[in-house]
Amino acid sequence: MDDDNKHNNRACRTESISYKRYRSRLHEIVDQVIDECDDDRCNAHIDYEQLPSKTVVIDVLHKLRAVLFPGYFNDEKLDPVNLRYFVGKTVAELFDMLSEQIARSIRHDCFKFNLECTECTERGYESALALLEAIPELQRILATDILAVSEGDPAAKSYDEIIFSYPGVFAVAVYRVAHKLYTLGVPLLPRIMSEYVHGETGIDIHPGAKIGERFVIDHGTGVVIGETADIGKNVRIYQGVTIGALSVPKGKIEEMKDQKRHPTIEDEVIIYSGATILGGDTVIGARSVIGGNVWITESVPPDTQVLIESPSLIYRKKKGAS
Repeated sequence: MDDDNKHNNRACRTESISYKRYRSRLHEIVDQVIDECDDDRCNAHIDYEQLPSKTVVIDVLHKLRAVLFPGYFNDEKLDPVNLRYFVGKTVAELFDMLSEQIARSIRHDCFKFNLECTECTERGYESALALLEAIPELQRILATDILAVSEGDPAAKSYDEIIFSYPGVFAVAVYRVAHKLYTLGVPLLPRIMSEYVHGETGIDIHPGAKIGERFVIDHGTGVVIGETADIGKNVRIYQGVTIGALSVPKGKIEEMKDQKRHPTIEDEVIIYSGATILGGDTVIGARSVIGGNVWITESVPPDTQVLIESPSLIYRKKKGAS
């Protein structure tokens, strides 16, 4: 064996010994992780009952989207011949996936909060069926949302463009699905759905909010709509709008959970970018226009414009400019 080969052989053996030495320390790390999970400092769910799967819930959303908008979000070609097959197959898959995930979420709450048995498997079937039965109504409402986008946005070239590419439409579609589950009393799943679309679009709509038809979120990034917000029909909001709650006093969290904490926005209101509207007693009257960057914590009468005075701008020549 020549010198180069001897050197390479020694190097390989040294690397192997080093690898074993480091790897042998892993069992100590495993022991520490497991020991920490027995302590209150670690958030863990080590149990025989499974939590809902976030991956499956997101898959459910994508399958629902393909049924809500047939032909847009399915990979295979869809035509009048195979439409019934596609919808039938997808709805059957959705029923199985939803009923299992709903049952898991209900079972989790039963064990966590020591509740009496509420027949979680049966409720999983019932709630999954109720959501699927609501699809035609969801399609009808979403059609009004898309129509309102088209009527109010000169940049929208077609319904296809709106459905495919507008983040506000995606966020509102997921909200309407999550809200249905929320009203059915399904825990965990609605928030998993709303936070998924929040991450995808930057639009944060709590599934508990009540939102009427012909709802438009234009651009959308940074929009926040709280749990007890009540939004009427034909409302349009722009990016950076917050429809939120005032800060809850320390020690009042439990007391405030069942109270209205977020504003009411009546029909045909427009809210421009950067506006912040806070408080459960705050009502924005019908047909009002809320200007950009305003801060509102009191009610506004119907047919009112709320604007900030134009700032005093200073124009100066740049140093060194001729």
